[in-house]
Amino acid sequence: MSKQNLIHPTAIIDPSAQIADDVHIGPYCIVGPNVSIDAGTKLHSHVVIGGFSRIGKNNDIFQFASVGEICQDLKYNGEETWLEIGDNNSIREHCTLHRGTVQDKALTKIGSDNLFMVNTHIAHDCVIGDHNIFANNVGIAGHVHVGNHIIVGGNAGIHQFCRIDSYSLIGGAALILKDVPAYVMVSGNPAQAHGLNIEGMRRKGWSKETIQALRAAYKLIYKAGLTTTQAIEQIRAEILTNTVEAQLLIDSLEQSTRGIVR
Repeated sequence: MSKQNLIHPTAIIDPSAQIADDVHIGPYCIVGPNVSIDAGTKLHSHVVIGGFSRIGKNNDIFQFASVGEICQDLKYNGEETWLEIGDNNSIREHCTLHRGTVQDKALTKIGSDNLFMVNTHIAHDCVIGDHNIFANNVGIAGHVHVGNHIIVGGNAGIHQFCRIDSYSLIGGAALILKDVPAYVMVSGNPAQAHGLNIEGMRRKGWSKETIQALRAAYKLIYKAGLTTTQAIEQIRAEILTNTVEAQLLIDSLEQSTRGIVR
């Protein structure tokens, strides 16, 4: 099948766009200036790629998604900023993924193998990792960093500049105002910590010994009455040597700038 046959005649594509030969572009899609779309990606129909976007391989973008549009930050004044998307992402109906601002790094960056369910919003300057699931109506404000292997429940909202670290779990309708450490399960409005994402660890085949060690680390942070610095020191002394996974938890605590969800 020729490239021409993979692009519906009602689609509007800017002449500057670079489209791989096997990209499917469905009815009434619009692809703006300075866009590149790599092999195997599909725009189903009525998708708008606003411009200045680099989209990787084998992404599946459903109808009425708005990808690479200018951000909603009132400081934005028409500067050249970008959106980058990796490979194998599923971007469902009505999702909005916005470009960055020059007040940060002029880039919103999304990794690979993520699922963005209906009406997910990823604001300007966010950095999203790999293998994450964002359920319906999740709203992620500007400058948020999200790690890997995270589930965010439907209707959850994440405040700007927060960090959501890897293997954590955010419950539905949660309001996140502070940083979420790796492995921690949070929910509520405002969100509070409710233990570790044990089920997620089990599904990934982690050993009982690893899970127990991380439970012990969690208790040092949340249950032992220690300061964060004291908890880190004790985790390093008592847990890290035999459980390398604890390093990610330590990194979460040390890199937090907003304080962690308690």
